[in-house]
Amino acid sequence: MWIYEKKLEYPVRVNTTNPTLAAMIIEQFGGADGELSAAIRYLTQRWTMPTGKAKAILTDVGTEELAHWEMVGTLVYKLTKDATIDQIKGTPFEAHYVNHGKALFPHDAAGVPWTAAYIQSKGDPISDLHENMAAEQKARSTYEWLINISDDPGVIDTLRFLREREVVHYQRFGEALCLVQEHNCRKKFY
Repeated sequence: MWIYEKKLEYPVRVNTTNPTLAAMIIEQFGGADGELSAAIRYLTQRWTMPTGKAKAILTDVGTEELAHWEMVGTLVYKLTKDATIDQIKGTPFEAHYVNHGKALFPHDAAGVPWTAAYIQSKGDPISDLHENMAAEQKARSTYEWLINISDDPGVIDTLRFLREREVVHYQRFGEALCLVQEHNCRKKFY
């Protein structure tokens, strides 16, 4: 189904080592509103979409979210790979380091591990699409707040790209919602 291309969807540049920022960005790697949650949510929900086009939209966006997960992971890795123990000590990344070293692990900025409880798949396309639209807005907000706390131009550039893709995904889910509603109106009930 997928063809993996060995390059990121958008270049990830990091100008400085910054374990504190990495510990905040990891929210989008393993948090409730992050990329992993989005990818699994959409790829799970696609099977119960009533139209081929709605299924395709969820497949496309879910696949892109996996690419974004890879980008976020790359950001965290680049922000920490050259960090010394002295640079890590006393930062929010220190707790992550104690459990995982510099390896990535899906958890939120508070250290709570990713869980499937973060996602939902109701089997009701209208409910699922509304949830997806809300999820995209929450992810957009998180990217805006990450941009606000970042002082690394390369990181900011990547975060802006990811934020803009959340807006596009929101629009795509709006399109899917219209398609599903039109499909439901065409049903004959007698």
